[in-house]
Amino acid sequence: MGALPFHPSTILFLLLSLLLLSHPCSSSSRPQVVERASGTQQPQPLGNTTGSGKGKCAGKVVCRPGILLPVWLPLNPPLGEQTGRAVIYFSCLLYMFLGVSIIADRFMASIEVITSQEKEVTITKPNGETSVTTVRVWNETVSNLTLMALGSSAPEILLSVIEVCGHNFDAGELGPGTIVGSAAFNMFVIIGVCVLVIPKGESRKIKHLRVFFITAFWSIFAYIWLYLILAVISPGVVEVWEALVTLLYFPVCVILAWIADRRLLFYKYMHKRYRADKRHGIVVEMEGDLAPKGIDVIMDGKFSDGSPCPGNSSSTTVSVQAGAEVDQNKDEAVRILKDLKEKHPDKDLDQLIEMANYSALVQQKKSRAFYRIQATRLMIGAGNVLRKHAAERARRRAEGGSGSEDDMATCSHISFECAQYQCTENCGTLSLGVICQGGTGQDTFYVDYRTENGSANAGADYEFSEGTLVFKPGETRKEIKVGILDDDVFEEDEHFFVRLQNLRLEEGASAAGTGTPPKGRLIEPLVATVTILDDDHAGIFTFGQRVLRVSESSGMLVLTVVRNSGSRGMVAVPYHTEDGTARSGIDYEETKGELEFPNEQTSQTLQVRIINMGEYEKQENFFIVLEEPKWLKRGISALLLNQGNPSPEEEEARRISEMGKPILGEHSRLEVIIEESCEFKSTVDKLLRDTNLAVVIGTHSWREQFIEAVTVSAGDGDEEGQEQRMPNCFDYFMHILSVFWKILFACVPPTEYCNGWACFVVSILVIGFLTAVIGDLASHFGCTVGLRDTVTAVVFVALGTSIPDTFASKVAATQDQYADASVGNVTGSNAVNVFLGIGVAWSVAAVYWKVKGQVFRVDPGSLAFSVTLFTIFAFISMGVLMLRRRPSVGGELGGPRITKVLTALFFFGLWFLYILFSSLEAYCHIQGF
Repeated sequence: MGALPFHPSTILFLLLSLLLLSHPCSSSSRPQVVERASGTQQPQPLGNTTGSGKGKCAGKVVCRPGILLPVWLPLNPPLGEQTGRAVIYFSCLLYMFLGVSIIADRFMASIEVITSQEKEVTITKPNGETSVTTVRVWNETVSNLTLMALGSSAPEILLSVIEVCGHNFDAGELGPGTIVGSAAFNMFVIIGVCVLVIPKGESRKIKHLRVFFITAFWSIFAYIWLYLILAVISPGVVEVWEALVTLLYFPVCVILAWIADRRLLFYKYMHKRYRADKRHGIVVEMEGDLAPKGIDVIMDGKFSDGSPCPGNSSSTTVSVQAGAEVDQNKDEAVRILKDLKEKHPDKDLDQLIEMANYSALVQQKKSRAFYRIQATRLMIGAGNVLRKHAAERARRRAEGGSGSEDDMATCSHISFECAQYQCTENCGTLSLGVICQGGTGQDTFYVDYRTENGSANAGADYEFSEGTLVFKPGETRKEIKVGILDDDVFEEDEHFFVRLQNLRLEEGASAAGTGTPPKGRLIEPLVATVTILDDDHAGIFTFGQRVLRVSESSGMLVLTVVRNSGSRGMVAVPYHTEDGTARSGIDYEETKGELEFPNEQTSQTLQVRIINMGEYEKQENFFIVLEEPKWLKRGISALLLNQGNPSPEEEEARRISEMGKPILGEHSRLEVIIEESCEFKSTVDKLLRDTNLAVVIGTHSWREQFIEAVTVSAGDGDEEGQEQRMPNCFDYFMHILSVFWKILFACVPPTEYCNGWACFVVSILVIGFLTAVIGDLASHFGCTVGLRDTVTAVVFVALGTSIPDTFASKVAATQDQYADASVGNVTGSNAVNVFLGIGVAWSVAAVYWKVKGQVFRVDPGSLAFSVTLFTIFAFISMGVLMLRRRPSVGGELGGPRITKVLTALFFFGLWFLYILFSSLEAYCHIQGF
């Protein structure tokens, strides 16, 4: 069975219960009172309050004008109208939350584009070799704690800043309350959901445990620090230094997390555990794990028995080095392509790329921004990001392929049959084939040809020739005949050229032309190279080059040994292979034998099998050596060479015969360098480019954004192998509901402009404006139903801003191999909320009041109580997560069904208790600070 369903109706029931609980028994209804500004008074907290201090529970809720929205008049409506106002406020609040989610989609897309920027770096291997690779400009940990966390928590952070700045720099309850309430929801509800949704029999562990410990410490310490400055260091007053220190904790947190991620300072002296991997060299083991059974454990670069690590150092990689994540993506792409190639050996590489594209997109590691965008687009009827990208690529490829076929259907292609021709100088005449392919078959084509000198000269080595070929309708092949001149002079092999030119439809036309659009065209090869082989010598035997680079996927390597400068007699050429850095039996199969060249045969082939190890990057070499050639069929020249006591005439004949003896040429020792498959490597690189998430979720033009805004797509799941389905009723409903926001936010600059920064700036300004409206709506809603800002913030606003993160974490938990994207980022976001949301707002306010000679006052009451309660529950939840790493459970998320359900219920219970106690304290049912 799958995981238990998570019903939002359960949360709604709890919220309604709290709403009823929040009303004191002494009054059945609450009149609305509007306080307006009245000259210069002592600054007081604004918002829906009853004053500060111990008398806060004795008075009535006071409604005040918001930053942008006025209060709804008349002040004391009947109960029915009051209920209607509450429904309208609540509906508008939900619709604004939807708008914030959609603009946050654009915001997170810009962040993904910004953090995916790459640069080229040169890596020097231990053996001194250098290679150029691309790495991300942004460190993953730094981007997660800065831009990613800002994108995830932008509404909460901006609400706190806007509330303070918009209310004359007085402290409010809505912003800080939302930050603490959102932290509680993230820590308890989101983690509980992630624990629950893992499929049966699976579990997820946090991979980067060091970074998680750093962010978990700061996420709890942030709220402890908040309590200290509110209730211990300077109760009720926030000093300038306290606010600035709160803000400066943010870069300190980021730097420490980066140090932990890069293993700098004291981390490099800590115990490291490695495991041997035959495929990838030495790989750092996941932090906090026990040594898996059946795997050799390596300590400090040596095996446990003290022997040095195997293999050469150039192939050793450590996963903590720069570019490790890129290498993991490459390895994953290689694995996917190899699996598909084995399953579909008849498919070409282009077809394999299409098949592998979606699989690679699903399986590769994704950022927090992607999961947030995916969740939002599935929710609003914008479709599955990955499926839409794969379908669009398939459509473009189909259109591109049909274009080439359409051209061949209407336009004839004329060229030589092959680019290289060979003949001996005694052959007399050589025929060169010219072919005509495609077209309508109804036109007559005229094409001129002409011979051109190379090292061979017309009149001495061949007969000059020129003329015109005529392709009548239906004719597809013609021949050009060139005469070859023979001589008895020993000379090197020579060559000349034959060129096609001046394709036309009319005979005798002075200029080439085949109409518009063209009915025919000349294509490569336009020039044929003819090599004349000398036949007055037994031959010089050699390879065509000194070095040959081959792909490890070549399989059977076929090498040609050419016989130049003569082809008389039957000659045998022995050969054998020699190891270099490549080893026979591992990288190639050892081969030796003899090549026999019959009389006048000018080339022969030998075969060596290359063993495919399936490596993305490889460079090993071995040698193929030709031994001294020997005559098999002895002619007059051979007899003359073997005679003893020759006469002067025979001596002269022997000297001439010596010149005709078979010998080795310049390249008798061929170095074969086995590299990664160039085609396969380019295929992998192309696949990585096509599956770049920044390209997938980014936009390139306003036109694209508006088309996407008005298009409804199926919000299906992300399981591999599902067929693309049509949108259902829910998809259309959500599209209609959100189409206003989609079209409005399509005006935001595309992510391609300014590398995403233009979209980033405009999006955050829009989020700030919407957040100000949300703050006013939430305050007015709470005033209408009799809720204080503290309760409204902790329950409704925090819930509304955290729902997209809930769906994003759910998608991340089910799709990602580890728990970092779903759990690790929760702790980072909680710390960033305090350090930026409260740090920036309170720093500005504290400096403002300091300049005016006053102090910035903050009532510690409900906020200090909520912070203390959250801190206690956070310690408990962290302990539970660490206990779940035991082998009996398997990881922070998932595990055995009963354990999984109990853990999720426990986390939900912590959140319910937090809401309950915070609400009871806000209405003085229990004693706070």
